[in-house]
Amino acid sequence: MASQINGVKGAHTTRTPLRPGIYCPTMTFFDPETEDLDLSTIRKHAVRLAKAGLVGLITMGSNGEAVHLSQDERILVTRATREGLDEAGFHNVPVICGATEQSVRGTIELCRQGKEAGAEYALLVPPSYYRAAMDESRLEDYFLGVADGSPLPIVLYNYPGAVAGIDMNSDFIIRISQHPNIVGTKFTCGNTGKLTRVATELDAVTPKKQGSGYMAFGGMADFTVQTACSGGSGIIAGGANAIPKTIVRVWDLWAEGKLEEAMELQKMLSKGDWVLTKVAVPGTKQAIQLGFGYGGYPRRPLKRMNEKEIQVLKEKLAEIMQVENSL
Repeated sequence: MASQINGVKGAHTTRTPLRPGIYCPTMTFFDPETEDLDLSTIRKHAVRLAKAGLVGLITMGSNGEAVHLSQDERILVTRATREGLDEAGFHNVPVICGATEQSVRGTIELCRQGKEAGAEYALLVPPSYYRAAMDESRLEDYFLGVADGSPLPIVLYNYPGAVAGIDMNSDFIIRISQHPNIVGTKFTCGNTGKLTRVATELDAVTPKKQGSGYMAFGGMADFTVQTACSGGSGIIAGGANAIPKTIVRVWDLWAEGKLEEAMELQKMLSKGDWVLTKVAVPGTKQAIQLGFGYGGYPRRPLKRMNEKEIQVLKEKLAEIMQVENSL
């Protein structure tokens, strides 16, 4: 099971611990004409999020368009994120890299490359290309095989919508998390009952206790308070690219015992986060563009929103952006 301080396992004695709070799977930014990586904006974005109070960043997830990047580009994005944080003095904000390949061998290699680029943890979804073959025994073999060989501690990522419907249940997550190199789970499935069972059984980190060091993350901002009430450790929220201060404020209000205030703000957050969820990567980038003057477009074949769509998005986000700008 997870050690008393997450990520400090065996030789991993200098790793930045994962803290309770809000994390963000960061967007990857491109030149609007050439679609080349915009590394300066990637660095700037990382610093803006850290200044907003986020306690960790994730590169190369679905929000980061990892599937649109070459492996060399993925390394550049992770390295630029780490460099931007370090140059701004945010040495205590760890970088977690998405590192899933379809084989154990390939995933271990991505974890190795992620470590060399400055990541301290790896986030893994189940392999799903050979979906019919991925029964529970094959998934267990995959995760434990990667955990045995990875130089980075592993955070499991339960996101059925991205992996052909594979939905890891609480018994499975608890069982494989006995491995000392598996240190957390992100629940984008939205199942707070499952999160509660895992967090309770594995004595997860909360704002009030260190516990075993295991991290139980809600996977969307629209159940931030619900995650906290379920014994969760924090949120990994795509919406934090655009409205990080609001999500941090909801979490902090709950941690301070201001439950009614937290729930009232959660209601507004859930509305705003749903807008971002529906417009996905193209719309979240435009929300950043509207609020902060950068963001741009995804790589093709994802769409570029037109002016009419952007105006509708602006109107729908007006309430939550007013909150964000007031914090």
